[in-house]
Amino acid sequence: MRARRAAQDVRRAREFEAFVAGAGGRLTQTATLLTGEPPDENPRARRLLTFALAHTYACWDRLHGEDPYDHARRHLAIRFADTAWHHYAARGRARRHLAGPLAGLTPQERLILVLRLYEGVGEEQVAALLGLPTERVHAICDRATATVLHPPPAPSPPLPGAKAAAT
Repeated sequence: MRARRAAQDVRRAREFEAFVAGAGGRLTQTATLLTGEPPDENPRARRLLTFALAHTYACWDRLHGEDPYDHARRHLAIRFADTAWHHYAARGRARRHLAGPLAGLTPQERLILVLRLYEGVGEEQVAALLGLPTERVHAICDRATATVLHPPPAPSPPLPGAKAAAT
């Protein structure tokens, strides 16, 4: 009995290792895009991914034909949605810590844009995952896409001597 259980555990661990070897890079990139951190310095993304992979491993035997990548991505997105507003509010909506073209987006906009465009998840699936109407997901995705393609201009630096003239 113990030998059979040990063999099942070894098989399960090998299957999961193979899954992570194949999908780990893309899931890391997805988590990094969600958090908006630089790719070489992404502790929040790694933490999100660790939780998503741990949850996927815990459910491994119960997936019964379900795509493990979809399961991990869904858990990654849910965990990000549940925690992102804390980080966003704590930063006072400042985006100095974010990097890349998605830095100007809110966490919800980043989540929807990454799921729709980078991951290729359908509008209806994103709406169901986030508990939003499909029309709302469509509008948020359109707004986020427009923001990424046409970012607002950066504030211009103050003119030399402008401070002296104001005093």
